[in-house]
Amino acid sequence: MFGNGKHARGSQITGWGYFVPPRVLTNEELARQVETTDQWIQERTGIRERRIAGPTESTLTMGVQAARRALIKADLSPSKIDHLIVATATPEQPIPSTACMIQDEIGATKAAAFDVAAGCTGFIYALTIGNALIGSGDCGNVLVIGAETLSRIVDWTDRSSCVLFADGAGAVVLQATDSGTGLISSVLGADGFGRNYLEVSAGGSRLPASHETVDGKLHYVRMNGREIFRFAVDKICKSVRQVVLKAGLTPKDIALIIPHQANRRIIEASARALKIKEEKFFVNIDRYGNTSSASIPIALSEAVEAGKVKRGDYLVLVGFGAGLTWGAVLLRWGESPTVSALETYWDKLKTSPFFREIRHAKRRLDRVKLGDWFDRP
Repeated sequence: MFGNGKHARGSQITGWGYFVPPRVLTNEELARQVETTDQWIQERTGIRERRIAGPTESTLTMGVQAARRALIKADLSPSKIDHLIVATATPEQPIPSTACMIQDEIGATKAAAFDVAAGCTGFIYALTIGNALIGSGDCGNVLVIGAETLSRIVDWTDRSSCVLFADGAGAVVLQATDSGTGLISSVLGADGFGRNYLEVSAGGSRLPASHETVDGKLHYVRMNGREIFRFAVDKICKSVRQVVLKAGLTPKDIALIIPHQANRRIIEASARALKIKEEKFFVNIDRYGNTSSASIPIALSEAVEAGKVKRGDYLVLVGFGAGLTWGAVLLRWGESPTVSALETYWDKLKTSPFFREIRHAKRRLDRVKLGDWFDRP
């Protein structure tokens, strides 16, 4: 079980939500841009279409939408969030963190906020961190978001990568519980030896942006597909086995496995290796493509909304990604706590842009008053 012995409580998911851009990019459209076909893409990836962010959409805006939906589902006011964690490989900008921006946008004024960079495994890392914070007794409410705008770092002339990646965001609310439901076990791992298998080589301190890095297309994602495939199947299988064993369960106890949506063939190969029926793996890659750290929370939200998850079910969330990183979480699905209708009403109001402008106006006024105090003789 999670926790440190001193605090017996754990955490459970009480709210969930996702957002994907309305723009749909089909395989047929891609076939008019690069040398590929719908059949080739579907046979090798399982993807039929993906969502692409528009000019006014970004990791921030999509993360905000997913966060608001998760908070409303949990009937939780943004002001009650203690920690806000964003998993992303495509932050809004280098500084400040995307988490701080989302914190401001939704009015989570009391929350500590930070980003997690663990590639496509980022949401699993962030979820584990959030659960540990609650289990330590440090806090009671954590908002975990996975948000990506991968279309902005894709070379649309490279058919090996441009057919895979897409945009979207998903979020969950973690709250303290002693009900016996919630997160039960987790495993995390990393192997920096494979760091070059999936990377964006420029834009950091080693290769800051320059004419040379732009001309060399070094700001685009590059990957070794063959090595990633082998790594992914191996780590999905090992992570699922380890997290189930750690919880004292067997694969037969698991109602649903929600894997990172990177490639349909990876999921199929993992199911065969684990000797678990494919029906136990939730798959939506055909409609959304690979949305990196957003893929698991998007899939989880869809699975719940589709009625594939019920109270008491054991679920495994498993991911792998750049770093190389991997991880899995096993949880028992519970129910959301009840909150008064008045709290729900205020929750919706406080997440609105109108209230955000009021908060900013108050802060500007406070700064003016503080400036007057410093200017006094």
